[in-house]
Amino acid sequence: MHIVITGANRGIGKALADCYRDQGYNVIGTARDKSGQVRLDVADPAHHADMAVQLQGQPVDLLICNAGVYLDKGQGIDGYPSEMWAESFATNVTGVFLTIQALLPNLRAARGKIAIISSQMASHTRAPGGSYIYRASKAAALNLGRNLAADLKSDGIAVGIYHPGWVQTDMGGAAADIHVDHAVQGLTERFYALSLANTGCFETYDGQLHAY
Repeated sequence: MHIVITGANRGIGKALADCYRDQGYNVIGTARDKSGQVRLDVADPAHHADMAVQLQGQPVDLLICNAGVYLDKGQGIDGYPSEMWAESFATNVTGVFLTIQALLPNLRAARGKIAIISSQMASHTRAPGGSYIYRASKAAALNLGRNLAADLKSDGIAVGIYHPGWVQTDMGGAAADIHVDHAVQGLTERFYALSLANTGCFETYDGQLHAY
């Protein structure tokens, strides 16, 4: 099985890449710097074009869109500069779409799967205030995934959107609920279960359906 994971140089992305490699799968991890097997700033269209050339002709069984940023953590209501909105959406939303678009021929060749790492903060049922940019961008990624699921079903490509849990990573912080290994175990089970029968799902790492 050939797997591509964006943002695979740290946190959940790195842990997923290590897990799949340990199982003997062919994994390509991307990163914005040269630490990835493929250099990919998901906000840069030129990087996507380069990646498409590098992976041309290689079927992709599973694409995990993991790369993301949480730039507005701790911002007050008088904060949230426009540049922060633009950078966050370029990575968390546009970056997801450009990645899928670039690798669509590879996914079609394998009738592969797409897993989008979103967050429970995307759900309209969780609105305690704050983190406006991150919440809005993850909600947009959720909407993107749901619509891609409808459009790509005829190609045999299933799309799932996932909340990985509140994970002890640089983004989640040391006070988070679960260790990254726990999240990875759950996520890999969810990806395995993803099919055309449940395409468009929004699930937690432990298999619970999440309200949209």
